[in-house]
Order: sequence, then structure tokens, then C-alpha cells
Amino acid sequence: MTDVGESIVRKFQKELNSGTVSLVLLAILDQSSEALYGYQIAKRLEGASADSVPVKQGTLYPVLRQLEAQGLLGSTVEPSVAGPPRRYYTITAAGREVLEQWKVTWSRTRDFVDGTLEGGRG
Repeated sequence: MTDVGESIVRKFQKELNSGTVSLVLLAILDQSSEALYGYQIAKRLEGASADSVPVKQGTLYPVLRQLEAQGLLGSTVEPSVAGPPRRYYTITAAGREVLEQWKVTWSRTRDFVDGTLEGGRG
């Protein structure tokens, strides 16, 4: 692939990631039985799929802060045995409501895109 082609693919991947990271973060925290700190969330993202979309930690933390500012996540800071204190995140009731709405939106969008790419409806 040419440098131009690779650049276009990276830009497209970045655009896709920006719309899905919040959805995935809410889902991970909704599925967790305990509060998670950033590194734990990053490891769960990595483990979600062998071909998982790379989410850099530089992207992860601003999105977590944004979701918290919107009231979709809560957090507490706790001391760490090794290293600096850790911020643990949990999903709020509002976050669960929004997650359910986003799941519907995601499903509709996925169906539309898949249908279009497969040459069917769209």
C-alpha cells in the first residue's frame, strides 16, 4: 500500500474509533462487577478480540474524563501499593441508560453499513 493509502486508512480508523470508544468503555464498565482503573480497562480492551481496534492510553483517559464530566461515569481515587494513586471508574445509572440507547443506535448503524457493503439495502 502507498503512503497516501496508509494515511487514508489511518485517518478512517481514527474517525471510526472516535465514535466507538465511548460505547465500548461504557459496556466494559457495565459488565464489570467492580470498579476498574485505566490500565485494567485497557487490558480488557486488548482482550476483547485478537484483532481488536487499538485504543491508545492517550485516547482512553480523555474519553474516561469526558464520560465522567457528562455524568455517565463516577470515579474514586485510591492509594496504590506500588506507584501513584489510582482512579477507579464505575458506570452510573445515567451511564446505563445512555448505554442502552447507544446499543440500539449502534445496532441500527451496523445493520445499515453491513447491508450497504453487502450490496443489499442501504
